[in-house]
Amino acid sequence: MTIDELLAVLEMQEEILQFTHFTNEDAWELGSAMTLEARRRGLPVLISIRLNNGFTVFQYASDGANLQNESWIQRKFQTVRTLEHSTLYTCMLLKKSEETLENWFLDPREYAACGGGFPIRIEEVGVIGAVMVSGLDHFSDHDFIIKCVSRYLHVDEVPRIQGSIR
Repeated sequence: MTIDELLAVLEMQEEILQFTHFTNEDAWELGSAMTLEARRRGLPVLISIRLNNGFTVFQYASDGANLQNESWIQRKFQTVRTLEHSTLYTCMLLKKSEETLENWFLDPREYAACGGGFPIRIEEVGVIGAVMVSGLDHFSDHDFIIKCVSRYLHVDEVPRIQGSIR
């Protein structure tokens, strides 16, 4: 898969996986479903759902998650909130343009260009928050979010990242 193909898949995921509404109850239901999936698979992850104002509406830490995961979650949140795209999309866009976060005037101590942050976008409203996962490699963090959000929204046909990146 080329970077352009990957960017197209990531854009489609964001377009398809939009919410009609998102309340604290929705955060609880989505976060609980993600927690059950992580526990079922024995994943050592931290899951966090935050609103753009910084309020954490859901958080779960499995055994094996640690303070380093919390740091990554904060940086992923900042990236989604500022750029309104998934952190993996940001990572691939930077890779394609051969730029860094610094080129975009973003401090890498406060922002993350890796997978694991996904925007909570409400149709006809925009991005109101983010769901983040930390603990796996960045493609797995991203894919875990996509699988869980797809299932939560009852969307079967979401393109997925396949194969290696060229």
